[in-house]
Amino acid sequence: QVQLAESGGGSVQAGGSLRLTCAASGFTYSTYCMGWFRQAAGKEREGVAAIDSDGSTSYADSVKGRFTISRDNAKNTLYLQMNSLKPEDTAMYYCAAGFAPDRTMDPNEYNQWGQGTQVTVSS
Repeated sequence: QVQLAESGGGSVQAGGSLRLTCAASGFTYSTYCMGWFRQAAGKEREGVAAIDSDGSTSYADSVKGRFTISRDNAKNTLYLQMNSLKPEDTAMYYCAAGFAPDRTMDPNEYNQWGQGTQVTVSS
């Protein structure tokens, strides 16, 4: 069955870095658009970054220049390098897979989700 397993979350101070990893299995990973989403306490889930099967990427304005999404199709793995972290980046981070048009970061366009990994940034 389809599985998406996130790892790499943790607690860091503002200005620090983390690298999230999402291991995918059970589907043809290389053909899917993949995305990273986050949900802070009391807030709606929001898109962070997306990467299409051809490697083209999109980012939320709030993370442009600080976060980098990448994928390794040979390893069925998705990454999110997060630099210059801010307290407002604190959230549960999820990876997702779907046939999202134009790398949209609308969660409704993604039909497979991981369980999430917590990222906490302290000031």
